[in-house]
Amino acid sequence: MTVNSSGNISDDELDEIERRCEAASPPPWEAFVEGRDHSSGDDFIRIARGDEPDMYVFRSTDDGVPPASSEDLDFIAHARQDITRLIAEVRRLRTNPGSPRP
Repeated sequence: MTVNSSGNISDDELDEIERRCEAASPPPWEAFVEGRDHSSGDDFIRIARGDEPDMYVFRSTDDGVPPASSEDLDFIAHARQDITRLIAEVRRLRTNPGSPRP
């Protein structure tokens, strides 16, 4: 993705973001963190569609490959839904700049 020099998101950039979102596995995505959301096993992101495998996110460090933090898992999982909503809101505001918030 190329970012334009103004720092604003162009319609083309918004279209690129939307295409990436649509190409990803379908929402909702939900983070499951051991001790918070379930009692045993690894932390993971559950993908909505039943035939999609769960997503496991790890970091590569000098000390091994620890799982991503619960905050990172929550961010990644929520981003799948949040980005779709944000795109819709940007398009709504561009179409009706003075419209009240829903």
